[in-house]
Amino acid sequence: MTRDEKNLIAERLREYCENMGSQARAAKSLENISTATVSKMLTGDWEKISDELWRATAAQIGHDVSRWRIVETKGYKRITFLMDHAKTDSLVMAVTGVAGCGKTEAIKSYTSAHRNVYHLMCSEYWNRPTFIQKLLKALGENVGGGVGEQMDEIVKVLNSQDSPLIILDEADKLRDQVLYFFISLYNSLEGHCGIVMVATDYLKKRIERGVRLKRKGYEEIYSRIGRKFVQVQVVSDEDVAQVCTANGVTDVRVIKRIQSESENDLRRVKRAVWAEKKRKVSDGSGEE
Repeated sequence: MTRDEKNLIAERLREYCENMGSQARAAKSLENISTATVSKMLTGDWEKISDELWRATAAQIGHDVSRWRIVETKGYKRITFLMDHAKTDSLVMAVTGVAGCGKTEAIKSYTSAHRNVYHLMCSEYWNRPTFIQKLLKALGENVGGGVGEQMDEIVKVLNSQDSPLIILDEADKLRDQVLYFFISLYNSLEGHCGIVMVATDYLKKRIERGVRLKRKGYEEIYSRIGRKFVQVQVVSDEDVAQVCTANGVTDVRVIKRIQSESENDLRRVKRAVWAEKKRKVSDGSGEE
């Protein structure tokens, strides 16, 4: 890793620490990155910091070392608008969009640019204690005790902040017991903290089915998100063309091929663009 690349990561880390409120809190929010390491990265004492540690830090603070350029597609702009709305007005909402429409990239960009925004990438294996631990870590807090004490700390920290926002990405993966905990969060933070659940359309089907079957907690969840799901636009051919161009693929024929083969999935677009750039390098017709 070059010195210039490390400088970029260190600058992004400085912004991350400012958004978290302190170096110590920022370090607590990162996996396997100590306060001492954060301090050394910021002061230029890099001799004993491995490239692997630099990359691990970059991945967690929203810095893409691959130099992939994020494009503000229609969906990106829509998600940014919704996050702003939820943060400013302390709203609770559910946002859905098809896989590959760029939801997570837009959320990462928004989180990295705003203070008191906490992005949790949800997983099927999370139970309630795991969820609480993940949220505490995102807040830069390390609290022992039981679920009650930890929940009290979460509420105390968020209530002390100006317009905090919790984003539960891939919320459709959460187990019922964790979804129920969403109700407790809402009740404790109503009117002060925005909460946004982001997922595929499966979340909409799951909650509406739960309401219809009168399953425990689902009516309460549905009520708290305003009984609606906000849909993010599907990726258009224009979006795909902008992504290709921004990342160095400008041949109209290649762009049309990527448009036709990608099925409007930005993950597939990204793979196709990288494959095209590698092909040009191997052919000697361009630079990586």
